[in-house]
Amino acid sequence: MKLFSPLTLGALDLENRLVMAPLTRVRSGRDGVPGPLVVEHYRQRSSLGLIVTEGTYPSHAGQGFPGQPGLVTPEQIEGWKNVADAVHAEGGLIVAQVMHAGRVTHEATTGGYEVVAPSAIAIDGETRTYDGKKPYPVPRALTTDELPSVIEEFVQGAKNAIAAGLDGVEIHSANGYLLHEFLSPASNQRDDAYGGTPEKRARFVVEVAQAVADAIGVDRVGIRISPEHNIQDALETDRDDVRATYTALVNGIAPLGLAFLSVLHKDPSGDLVQDLRRAFGGPVLVNSGFGEITSRDEALSLVDDGFGDAVVVGRPAIANPDLARRWKEDLPLNTPDQSTFYSDGAEGYTDYPALQH
Repeated sequence: MKLFSPLTLGALDLENRLVMAPLTRVRSGRDGVPGPLVVEHYRQRSSLGLIVTEGTYPSHAGQGFPGQPGLVTPEQIEGWKNVADAVHAEGGLIVAQVMHAGRVTHEATTGGYEVVAPSAIAIDGETRTYDGKKPYPVPRALTTDELPSVIEEFVQGAKNAIAAGLDGVEIHSANGYLLHEFLSPASNQRDDAYGGTPEKRARFVVEVAQAVADAIGVDRVGIRISPEHNIQDALETDRDDVRATYTALVNGIAPLGLAFLSVLHKDPSGDLVQDLRRAFGGPVLVNSGFGEITSRDEALSLVDDGFGDAVVVGRPAIANPDLARRWKEDLPLNTPDQSTFYSDGAEGYTDYPALQH
């Protein structure tokens, strides 16, 4: 079973090809510091080939959720150091997902920091804040002159991740957050060098990837995309435009030689994902999406049939800290409890049992 064979992603040598998806769990309090509970959660899952942390904000303006951890303050960096040390003590690998929420937030969450995006277009709906649910605000469109400072936020977040002892970073360019907002024609209606055509919409993401790779080493940087996911109003409904946009993005980052490309898409074996994989030319992690829980059989076949170099899994990893063993030996699984995904405390977080024998 190739899924349980080693894999090298840049500077990272994985013992198996099961990757823990970045999973929002909001257990880090108002100060965004990962505490002992977070340390234990990640430590328990160290037998997965690679852990990708939940999205961590690289600046206060980039915070998307109450209870989300950051990579900004010394206390947050120290908290992540404790996480990294615990995972490494168990022989695991962990990279930080660096995520700027863009317009998917509210000033009641960011602590008063202005909500920014590619264009001044609000998401239709409500967001959870420290002051209860509120309608998404109309974000302020970033000026062209501001974009280098936003790139620097990603760079500093990545440097802080390395300073904390994490093994690398995954740049979050998926699921409707800031970088994805630049890619989607629904959220990016700019008329400067960063909007208007697929190539221009992809430009900012390429520049972020280049800058982060230059800062911490290309062999410790991956990037996550979710073409056609159509979430949080980052709509991508024109297949030709999607193909042009993501081809431009992948062609832009391919020469960098990043450690990996992670693709969230409902059809990993389809033409779009496989064409992007070929264009990227390096290791590609596949994730079949939020619609259905990835099964053991699907994960095995995706790798065995050559559709991905590794499989990214979410809910099975939430409920089964020892998922690698359970899937390798085809053992029964715990069932994830969705009602505790975003709650406080240990319940549904660190209390899923591992097999004892």
